[in-house]
Order: sequence, then C-alpha cells, then structure tokens
Amino acid sequence: MELIELLKKSMLFSGLAEADLAQLAVITVRRPFKKGETLFSEGEEATGFYLLVSGNIKLCRMSHDGREKVLHFVQPRETFAEAAFFGDGKYPAEARATESGEVIYLPKEGFLELMTRNPNFALNLVVSLSLQLRKFARQIEELSFADVTSRLASFLVRRANEKSTSYAGITYIDLGIKKGELAARLGTASETISRTLRKLMNEGIIDVQGNRVVIHQMDKLSKLCERYE
Repeated sequence: MELIELLKKSMLFSGLAEADLAQLAVITVRRPFKKGETLFSEGEEATGFYLLVSGNIKLCRMSHDGREKVLHFVQPRETFAEAAFFGDGKYPAEARATESGEVIYLPKEGFLELMTRNPNFALNLVVSLSLQLRKFARQIEELSFADVTSRLASFLVRRANEKSTSYAGITYIDLGIKKGELAARLGTASETISRTLRKLMNEGIIDVQGNRVVIHQMDKLSKLCERYE
C-alpha cells in the first residue's frame, strides 16, 4: 500500500485508478541512492525511467570542452528519463544525486507491456511529457530573453512555490543547490550570481543566510520575473 501511495502522489500517475496503480506497483523497484551517486550516464542504454521519492537529482550534460551544463533539477514526486521510450534508446543526459534519497525505478519493458494492455498508462505518459516540454520551453525563453536578475528571481519564486515556509509575511526557502550549480542552471557565471544576490539584498528584497534565502518582498521579486532587457 505504501508503494501505491507513493506512485499516486506523482503527476504522471495521479489520475490512475487503484487497480491500475496496483499493476504498476508489481513492476517497480525502490532504490536508495547517496549524494554524488550517478544513476545513469549520458549515452548509456535506457532500460527504464524513474520517479523521485526523496532527495534531489540533477540532469546534466558535458560540453566538448569539459564544462557541465545543468538541464534540470528533479524534485520529489517528479518522474525523469522518460526519453527511454523514444529516440535511439539511450539516456540523453547524466542523472547525478545532489542529496541522498530514494527513487522508484520503472523498467521499460514492463511499462511498455502495461501500455499495450491499458491505454491510460500511455495517455498519462503523453500528458507528462507535454507538461515537461512546456517547462523546458519556458526555460529556453528565460535563457534567451531574460536578464540574469529576472532568471534568478524566477528561480527563487518557483523554489518558493515548490517548498518554503512563511511567517509574518516573510518566506524562507532552501536553495537546495550550490551557487555554482545555480549559475550553470541559469546559464551564467558564479560571480554574476553572487553580484545579483548582493544587489537584491541591497534593495531589501531578500537576505542570504548560507544556503537559505529569506524573501522579504515577494511582490517585488515576482515583478522582476517579468522584466526583460
């Protein structure tokens, strides 16, 4: 029952009936992982996809000159590596843990068999991929048109919506990643991120306490999300 409840909480499987979830639970495998562990590498044969239960995973690729480009930070209840069902059958990026946690592994062959018997599985997969495509399209738009302040503000607002605590109108969020990783995610340099954070602090919009950000003026931060060069 615990496994079924975990599957139900994910966006990909939230619309499935209990009987469908029970079928799905039969083919899944729960796997713990440690910080720094690589779940799969770019170009590796794609044998299945994953649902993140706890912890944090970053999807990244390496450029020809050895620089790392972070594509996405996976949050709990999100699925990833659905590309296993399409293309050349290889993982297009590396999945590396930035925090210890647990995933649910869904093997490709078992899931394909379920899709042939029940179209609901295929429909849910298409819907999930469509939502992810929209998310990546927004990310590309930000990298193309928004200045660094807008990109950083958008990241902080999204992080606050995903996981935060509030008290007396002040919002507290945990960045969950190092500044260098955040810079890679936003397509800029670590020094630029540090300068931008200081600028927001000087304007009284936020405070930075280690890896925690205190948002004093959420309305101003939200307005910065829409400001373009």
